[in-house]
Amino acid sequence: MILLVVLGLLALALLGMPLFTVMGLGSLIAFGSEDISSSAVISEMTRLATSPVLVSIPLFTFAGYLFAEGGTAARLVRLSRAAFGWIPGGLAIVSLVTCAVLTAFTGASGVTIVAAGGLLMPALLQERYSERFSLGLLTTSGSLGLLFPPSLPLILYSYVASSAAGGLLLDPASAPTVDRLFVAGLLPGIFLIVALSFLCVREGGQRKIARTPFHWSEVFPALRGALWEIPLPIIVLGGIYGGKLTVIEAASVTALYAFVSQVFIYRDVSLTRLPKIAAESMTLVGGILVILGAALGLTNYLIDAEVPLQLLEWVRGTIDNRLVFLLVLNAFLLVVGFLMDIFSALIVVVPLIVPLAQEYDVNLVHLGIIFLTNLEIGYSTPPVGLNLFISSYRFGKPVVEVYRASIRWLVVLLIALLVITYVPELSLILLKWMSIP
Repeated sequence: MILLVVLGLLALALLGMPLFTVMGLGSLIAFGSEDISSSAVISEMTRLATSPVLVSIPLFTFAGYLFAEGGTAARLVRLSRAAFGWIPGGLAIVSLVTCAVLTAFTGASGVTIVAAGGLLMPALLQERYSERFSLGLLTTSGSLGLLFPPSLPLILYSYVASSAAGGLLLDPASAPTVDRLFVAGLLPGIFLIVALSFLCVREGGQRKIARTPFHWSEVFPALRGALWEIPLPIIVLGGIYGGKLTVIEAASVTALYAFVSQVFIYRDVSLTRLPKIAAESMTLVGGILVILGAALGLTNYLIDAEVPLQLLEWVRGTIDNRLVFLLVLNAFLLVVGFLMDIFSALIVVVPLIVPLAQEYDVNLVHLGIIFLTNLEIGYSTPPVGLNLFISSYRFGKPVVEVYRASIRWLVVLLIALLVITYVPELSLILLKWMSIP
């Protein structure tokens, strides 16, 4: 009977039924089969609505959409080009940095490819970068900034992992709080950009692409142009780690800062466009919260049915080595990354892998960085990674061509993933250096 229900739900998902509907229906059927009141599902919605951390999601999302709709991308490109244009492959590196910053604010929603692609693709082609190289760069960079604050997936992972761990944390220093995750993602995020930059340098050298000489006369005007965007990360992170701002207050400051800078200072966004931008950003937030509520109901059933414990027993009997466990975990998460959207994956998969990670003594902060790096790569992994189809639509290229263009970038990202996985100090050393409890 259970097998038939699972197959039926999978068929509905494949036929196009929204994922939150499938998960919600699965929750109701599961609780009904155990003669448990369906109010257990509704109670998750209530708990979700009263969670203080999740209030930050709509605020950060609104700010991200304001930056994407304004001229932030163009100003960041100008500044990055003035600073890094002298390096071989300078404009390609500029594109990586610009996409990473935009993705940090907008999340892995495809907004980066759509917003920055129209600006960066013509610039790359004009500088004589090959079309395949440029296509692969922008496709894989569409989710490159997920490890940088104030990434929505980092906030959501903190919420779900903390709930899944409950009072069972073996090491209090492993608690996946938002402030720890914001710091832990910095070095791995920079490492991914540096790793991909080698491809940019190689391309620039091979094609003998002209460099932009470094001149302070260009850097200073570019700095002035981005004067109101550069301080924001410093204000947000400094406020959080200086104890002046909570995460919710930092989200409020970010939204207000984005509103004032884009509407009144730069005047890139008119007051008449605000309702449309707000509606688009809240549509994304609504989708996240509906998926989250439905998935938490299903997660509750899985916990009540002791599925994580059964999975733990199976893994414990099959894998007796921590390094092998991490390798298998990466392979599993890569598949999850291109089959599910990142928010669904966070809610459904994290509660299952948190007990396993604790059994193998994996720090839950480090686990979060591994998890999001995998899903970041999964977005650009054939055959069904979301970025591949968004890029195909945005640039008018056959999806098979996008596959070919992305391969070399994915190889570098996979190598970087192994380093991030097996060198936990890359994620945790800043926490120790900053003495974050």
